[in-house]
Formats: sequence, C-alpha cells, structure tokens
Amino acid sequence: MNRINNVINEHIHLQLLFYLMKWTVLAGLVGVLAGSASAFFLVSLEWAAQTRETYTWFLFLLPLGGAFVSFLYWKYGLNSSKGNNLIIEQAQGAKESIPFRMAPLVLFGTIVTHLFGGSAGREGTAVQMGGAFSELIGKVFKLDETDRKIIIICGISSGFGSVFGTPLAGTVFGLEVLALGLIKHEAIFPAFIAAFVGDLVTTVVCGVGHHHYEIGAIPALTLVLIIKIIIAAILFGLTSTLFSALTDWLKVKYTNLFPNPVIKSFVGGLVIIILVYVVGTRKFLGLGIPLIDNAFEGDVSPLTFITKLLFTSLTLGAGYQGGEVTPLFVIGSTLGSSLGEILQVSIPFLAALGFIGVFCGATNTPIACFIMGIELFGSEASLYLFLVCIISYLFSGHTGIYTSQQISISKSKRIIVKQNDTLKTIKLHKNKKKK
Repeated sequence: MNRINNVINEHIHLQLLFYLMKWTVLAGLVGVLAGSASAFFLVSLEWAAQTRETYTWFLFLLPLGGAFVSFLYWKYGLNSSKGNNLIIEQAQGAKESIPFRMAPLVLFGTIVTHLFGGSAGREGTAVQMGGAFSELIGKVFKLDETDRKIIIICGISSGFGSVFGTPLAGTVFGLEVLALGLIKHEAIFPAFIAAFVGDLVTTVVCGVGHHHYEIGAIPALTLVLIIKIIIAAILFGLTSTLFSALTDWLKVKYTNLFPNPVIKSFVGGLVIIILVYVVGTRKFLGLGIPLIDNAFEGDVSPLTFITKLLFTSLTLGAGYQGGEVTPLFVIGSTLGSSLGEILQVSIPFLAALGFIGVFCGATNTPIACFIMGIELFGSEASLYLFLVCIISYLFSGHTGIYTSQQISISKSKRIIVKQNDTLKTIKLHKNKKKK
C-alpha cells in the first residue's frame, strides 16, 4: 500500500485520477442521500399544501404546530436552530459539529409550517438535510479538515440543486454562498457530482418533477430597455435588503418580547392568523407558487410582493422552520410583474428577471443566480439576466439572508472590511457606530 501511495504521489495525473475517483464516490453518496430526501420532502410539501387547502381549519393549529416544533428544537435540537448559518460556518472551517438530528428536525418542522399555513420556502430545509448527510459521511470516512469543508459544500450543492431541479446553479451556489467575492474552486468537481446526482435521483429515480415557467418573447435590445432593466434591478436589490432586514429585525424583536421559543412561535402563529383575516385571503400562505403563476400572467396587484414579504418575515421571525428562497421568487416575480406595467416592458419577461433578481440580492450569489435563470428560463435572456444579477447584487449592499456569509471582497472600496468579517459582524459594527 505504501508503494502504491508513493507512486501516486510522484505523478500528478495519478493524483488527479485518484481525486476524481474519490470524490465521485463521496459526492455521489451525498447526492443520493440528499436527492432522496429532497424527493420525499417535495412530495410531502405537495401533500401538506393540498391538505391545508382541503381542511381550512388547519390554519388555527398553526400556533400549536409552531410551538411544538420550537419545543423540539429547544429540548433536543442542540445547535440545529442555527439552520443554514451552521452549515455555512462549517463549510468555512468552523469546528462545531452538524448534528444528524438536524435533518429529521428541519424536515418535520418545515412540513408542519406548510401544513398549518406558515409562509416559508424549501431551500433551507434541503440545504440543512444535505449538510447533515454530508457531515455523517465525513465522519464515517474520517475525512480531514480540508475534505470536511469540501463535503459540506457538496451537501449544500446537492440539497439546493435537487430541490429546485437546477444542478448547475446548485453546484455554483455551494461554492459561492460561503463568502462574497470568492468561489471555492477546489470543490467544483465534488459539488457538481453531488448536485448532478442529487437532481438525477430526485427527478429520474424518484420521478418528482419541478414547476416550470414561461418567460415569453424576449424584447429586442435597446438603450431604453437597458435603462428600464437597470431601474428594475435596483428595486430588486433594495427589496431583497428590505426582506433581509425585516426578517432579522423581527427575529430580534420576537426573541426580546418572548425569550421562551415555544411562546414566541405560538404568538407568531396567532399574528399570521390575524394577518390572514386582515388581508382577507389565504393565497400568501405556504410556498406561494400560484402567485408566481399569476405574476407571469400579469394578474397581481402592486401590493402583492410586499404582502408576501410581510407574511414570510413574520413567519420566519417567529421561529418557524422553512427556507426563504421560494418566497423570494414570489416577491421578485410579483414585483417584476407590477413593474412591467409601469415601465412598459413585457410582464412575463420582467417577472422572470424579478424572480432571479430579488433572490440574487438576498443570497449574494450572482453567478449561481445567473446560471439558475438560464436553467429555468433559457439562454435567450442571458444578457438581461446577467445584468439584473450584477445590479441587484450590488444594491443589496452587505446584507443578506445568510448572516454567516463572510465578506472576502467588499462591494465598495469605500466600505472597509476586516478579514473574516461576516454580514452579521458588519451589522454589529454599524449598530455600535450609531450608539
């Protein structure tokens, strides 16, 4: 064995071949587990949505459901309550362990949220399940610190790619989400294998499909159109900042008012029920996929995006489980649809740009979002998708839904950041200056 290792170490191409074989197996295992979990999760979400619509009185169980899930996290979750930020921190090299119990807890918690009417997404659940599976595989194979970072990135990529049916975007998302301005190229092959296998297992092996949208005709390139798209992209970036800031503020306020997480979620559920009757409709509950369809058809009011934003921030702020990305798709597409009428631009076209733009600003992953736009809407709009991602990314500033994201390169040379600064520490610095 030592002789074989010596031969491999002396020849770079043998080393690379070994690298490919090793990560095909390890990342493939992550993809199989994450893809299977995503398939089960997507089917469960569909069941939860249909059940909630059939039994409308389930909404009144939202406070109890949320309180029960918060109790489980409080008593048995260990550090699972940190959610996506825990996964990101470990991929950055932190020493905290990702407990395997995170996978069943977040799965159950998210299904409860959707079953009883909370407004949340699904990417957070898929990423956390992928992270828990990758940590388990890392422990089984006794991976070192460097390889542990890579396999956790595989968990992020496989979870994201399989739950949305976008393996290429999932690959880059896992590489890009850890730090602003930095892509982890050392993990690009493992991340791709994990995302590709995860998507394959979800769609082909398990037969779970994904929702599709029609962007419509792509407008001809003109200077006036570019100016209109830049204006829209700025608004997409600012909207993503509003969502991130409001959700974070509500988390703090809810916790200050109700330090006990069980009571916090119970009260938060009551607030959602009251808000449902204030707005007079239940269309803002759950993922909100029908709202996206309405946006592409031009059948939304100008206040739809802000109402969905409020429902989602209140849900997540109260400690309910679920992701942010699908609601961000809703917020972005409905805002884009409304702007289409104002700016006199094709409504489904601008809805698609908003779909990607708000998501990009909130996650600070412009390359992954651009690729996702191509996977979902086709390459014909690639120039406009790229422009929207760049502008939205810049105008979201140093904010985002993942507060553990490090800032490798500042978005402006006028904003000085220290090494290993995160979105959270940047906010703390600002608050200290204000005081």
